Amino acid sequence: MDWIEFPSLSRENMLTIKKTIDGSFKEFTRAYGDLIDKFFDPLQDFLVLLERLLITSPWPVVLAFFAAVVFLMSRKVSITIGTVVALSLIGVFGLWEDTMRTIAMVTVCTMLAIVLGIPIGIFMARSDRVQRLVNPILDLMQTMPSFVYLIPVVMIFGIGKVPGLIAVVIYAIPPMIRLTNLGIRLVDQDVLEAADAFGSSGSQKLMNVQLPLALPTIMAGINQCIMMSLSMVVVASMIGVKGLGQEVLNAINNQYLTAGVLSGLAIVSIAIIFDRATQAYGKRLQKHSEVVHG
Repeated sequence: MDWIEFPSLSRENMLTIKKTIDGSFKEFTRAYGDLIDKFFDPLQDFLVLLERLLITSPWPVVLAFFAAVVFLMSRKVSITIGTVVALSLIGVFGLWEDTMRTIAMVTVCTMLAIVLGIPIGIFMARSDRVQRLVNPILDLMQTMPSFVYLIPVVMIFGIGKVPGLIAVVIYAIPPMIRLTNLGIRLVDQDVLEAADAFGSSGSQKLMNVQLPLALPTIMAGINQCIMMSLSMVVVASMIGVKGLGQEVLNAINNQYLTAGVLSGLAIVSIAIIFDRATQAYGKRLQKHSEVVHG
C-alpha cells in the first residue's frame, strides 16, 4: 500500500539539494577562508605563546604557580596539596608536556567563552525577545553531536589549533550564556528597586548590583564551561589538536591500554583540580554576597 510510505523527496532531488548546499559552502570557504583565518591569527598566537610558556618554563615554577592559583581560589590546603600531588604524578608518568598543552587549550577556550558568553547572557537577561531568539540556538548547540561541529570548521580552517579551539568553544559556551542569564534574572527585585530609588542608571545597576549578585551563578557557568572543554579535547584531537586527547586517540588506534588509561586519568585529574578550585571560589563569592546583601 503506497499511502503507508512517508512522502519524501526523490533521490535525485536530494542529491541536487546536497550538492547545491555543499558547493555553496565550498565556494564560500574558497572566497573568504583566508580572510577568516587571518581574523583568528591573534587568538592562535596567544594560544601558542601560552602553550610555549607552560612547556618551556621549569616544572617547579609551573607547579608552584598552579598551586598558588588553586590556593588563592579555594583557600583550602587539602585542594592545593591534591593539585601538587596530581600534577607531580602526571609529570612522573611522562605526560607533563601533553598536560600543559591541554591546560593551555582549555584556558584559552574558557577565556573566549567568558568574553563571548557573558555579554550574550546579559542581553538575554535584559530582553525576553533576545532570550526567545537565543534559547533555540543554545539548544541546538548542546544537542548537536560534537563531531558535526568539526565538518564546517575543518572546511574553513583545515587541520590545526584554531579549528579545534573554535569547535571546543561552540560546544562549551552554552552553559556560560545560560547561567549568566539565569544569575542576572534571579537577582532580588527588592534590591533592584532600592538601586532605582537611589537614582542608579541601567549600566550602574548592571555593573554595581546585578553582576556582583549574579557572580556565584556565573562562576558555576565557568565551571561547567571548563568541564565541557575538557570533555571535548579527545574529539578535538581528531583535527590535529595536540595534548592528552591525542594521546587517548593514539591509544585507541593502537590498542594501548596503559597509555589510554594514564592519559584519561590525567584528564580526570585536571578536571577535578579545576572543578574543586572553581566550586570553592564560587561558594566563597556566595557567602560574601550573602553577608554584604543579607
